[in-house]
Amino acid sequence: MSESDVRRRPGGRAARVRAAVIEATNELLRDHGLTGLKVSEVARRAQVNETSIFRRWGTRENLVIDALLADAAEQLPVPDSGSLRDDLIAYATSLAKYLTSPAGNALDRTLASAGDDPITQQLRDQYWDARYAQSGQIAARAIERGELPESTNPRFVLEMLVAPLHFRIVLTREPLEPDLPARIVDALLRGLASAA
Repeated sequence: MSESDVRRRPGGRAARVRAAVIEATNELLRDHGLTGLKVSEVARRAQVNETSIFRRWGTRENLVIDALLADAAEQLPVPDSGSLRDDLIAYATSLAKYLTSPAGNALDRTLASAGDDPITQQLRDQYWDARYAQSGQIAARAIERGELPESTNPRFVLEMLVAPLHFRIVLTREPLEPDLPARIVDALLRGLASAA
């Protein structure tokens, strides 16, 4: 394959442009926060036209959601220690750390306040489907090891794990104490054991 074939490959330029815009957006969010982010500055840093950004994302909010979701996917690896309790605590601890970071906090608040237009809904659905597919592996492996009944729904386990953390960040704005992940996991495991 020649160099010109590589350059003309479908999606190559679009993927590079998207990556540059996402990176610029996340940099600006870290530097200036959600309220200080301007699409014109994203365009300048990414070296693209502002109209290209609006053509692809539609709104500033959709751009922010997409950028934050991409960042979250990188920041939240799925642990595999061989123990359901340890994996759930590790995952909840990394999620709590992420949600209290400027990017994670912005993600939660933006998702909570975002509208229900088709593009926003699609971004939200893609993110949650991807997160549950990845993090649901924790429960799926536990089912294979016999730590959870075969009838267990992995997505439900993860919903029960992450909901209290998101609740505190978005609604009550209470601090996430260091022992909160372990307390949530222990309560969740007791509930799953009594349901079995």
